[in-house]
Amino acid sequence: MTVYCDAPKNPSNKGFHVEGFDFWYGDFHALTGITLDIAPNKVTSFIGPSGCGKSTFLRCMNRMNDLIEGTREQGTMLLEGSDIYGEGVDPVDLRRRVGMIFQQPNPFPKSIYDNVAFGPKLQGVTSKSDLDDIVEESLKRANLWKEVSNQLGKNGLALSGGQQQRLCIARVLAVQPDVLLMDEPCSAIDPTSVQKVEDLMAELAPTVTIVIVTHSMQQAARVSNYMAFFLQEHAGEPAKLIEYGDTSEVFNSPRDSRTESYITGRFG
Repeated sequence: MTVYCDAPKNPSNKGFHVEGFDFWYGDFHALTGITLDIAPNKVTSFIGPSGCGKSTFLRCMNRMNDLIEGTREQGTMLLEGSDIYGEGVDPVDLRRRVGMIFQQPNPFPKSIYDNVAFGPKLQGVTSKSDLDDIVEESLKRANLWKEVSNQLGKNGLALSGGQQQRLCIARVLAVQPDVLLMDEPCSAIDPTSVQKVEDLMAELAPTVTIVIVTHSMQQAARVSNYMAFFLQEHAGEPAKLIEYGDTSEVFNSPRDSRTESYITGRFG
């Protein structure tokens, strides 16, 4: 099967390099033969119908699937030239470098301040002034500071859904990740907050590599530089990467008929 993969390679070893990657949940072969490079400091979107492996592959990128019993992987997945599944790799440290934002906002039942300071404290930051600076800078980067600067003691769970999602982004940014994975981050928030999160992605991309799973073709077109189309063609078969390239090119002149059918709404 031909896979159209026109996104740029990463000769400098920055970003992700994935080659011949397969993944299993127990006996179920979920992904097969995934090969692509994720460009650093750009936004890459994963699109495809429900159940086509997008979120599974996203979670492979920071080993969140390790938390599920019976999973296994095969193939190459490098971050800045190093095998993230290699011997001696600490998954906890990997997840600091490759942060995750989930579909449903999941702030801790703590104050706004303590939510953002949580990670730096775990890393050994004890100075109150240092923590204050980290909290302020992280909330500013998440476009939330102006809304909450005078109520940092407020419980994070008392914020609106969109504010909670941006608080979770600030919490991840506080530990200075290299990569930000976002699994349908806008599907559970209001349209105004969607705009703020999308604006935030554009602002962060020059310094943080962003990968987003989305079911919205319009969102993929708005926010991403590159797009990867995943598909499980038949029930019980592993999902595959069908096409990957510059977002505008994939939208306007897809090279695979299955990509065109999905983008134009013929299925999915």
